[in-house]
Amino acid sequence: MTDLKKTALTAEHEALGASFTNFGGWHMPLKYTSELEEHRAVRSTAGMFDLSHMGEVRVIGVDAATFLNTALVGNLAKIEPGKAKYSLLCTAEGGIIDDLITYRIGADEYLVIPNASNRETVAAALTDRAAGFDVEVWDESEGISLIAVQGPASAEILSSMVRADEVELVENLSYYAHTTVTIGGQEILLARTGYTGEDGFELYLPHDKAGALWRALLEGGSDFGLTPCGLACRDSLRLEAGMPLYGNELTTSRKPQEAGLPVVAFSKEEDFVGRAALQQAKAKGLGRSTGQRLVGLKAAGKRAARKGHVIQNLDGTPIGEVTSGAPSPTLGHAIAMGYVDVAYTEPGTELHVDVRGKPISFEVTKPPFYRRQTSGT
Repeated sequence: MTDLKKTALTAEHEALGASFTNFGGWHMPLKYTSELEEHRAVRSTAGMFDLSHMGEVRVIGVDAATFLNTALVGNLAKIEPGKAKYSLLCTAEGGIIDDLITYRIGADEYLVIPNASNRETVAAALTDRAAGFDVEVWDESEGISLIAVQGPASAEILSSMVRADEVELVENLSYYAHTTVTIGGQEILLARTGYTGEDGFELYLPHDKAGALWRALLEGGSDFGLTPCGLACRDSLRLEAGMPLYGNELTTSRKPQEAGLPVVAFSKEEDFVGRAALQQAKAKGLGRSTGQRLVGLKAAGKRAARKGHVIQNLDGTPIGEVTSGAPSPTLGHAIAMGYVDVAYTEPGTELHVDVRGKPISFEVTKPPFYRRQTSGT
């Protein structure tokens, strides 16, 4: 345990009686009470997560937009300051190194958020790809904590805690946008983003201020049903929302077309890393008429398929593999995602998953499995 990395909030989790797990080399809270209770809190009121193991890589310079357009497959130059974009970092062969969110802080400044397990890989790749551009790239992860507040009551909770003159900033913040607010005298980068399928926010601030903010949020959110949540329910929430997880749905052996991610900006001018390979894959119909594609799978019962289980057609022929699977607390039946041959990707197609030697019937569906009721935000 002494070799595991700890976040600035580890003492807060211990004080709350959290059970911990090794998550990619990090000592992270798995749950505080039960993952079912925490899952339902996010769907009904609000949940709070420590995501400080995620990475933060700053990119600053007059060439920042052009550089990121060569390093990532999306068009980062098109987003305005105050906005964010989901994109991918790919290999020259088109494989997915990581999926990440990039915030445009200013005209010449971006903040790139890689997954925890890929932080060093992403920082190194961006540094290597920055050669020849007038930019600075540095990994700020060691100094920044990240807290997420997710659920229907999240906006109300944060509106009650910011300064009176900042309430409209919270209420009017659009999805995949960010602003700066003050809570308890601490300036915070507030983004309306998340990984649960609910309305929610992610709050970035220095490590040494994280504990005070965590405690303030718990106290201020108590009347709204705010519940501390661990990684166990985060996984079931993202699966219901049909959101891919790096290492499961996304790997260097898969291309964006196979994952069903329409985020490759072929229309931009820059010759981004992986462009030729991805154009060739598109021309060959990868994920549409050839190869495999990621699909959702739903069962009538609660018996779950798990990562690595073989997907079969009704004759028992292997046609793919499950990448994620679990019983859905919200829907009451098992759900999964997996890659299957394109001939079996039509929604409504019945397939079998070999679960410990027994074929379990699943129906192909298009994620997400769960959609929240929106109110225009």
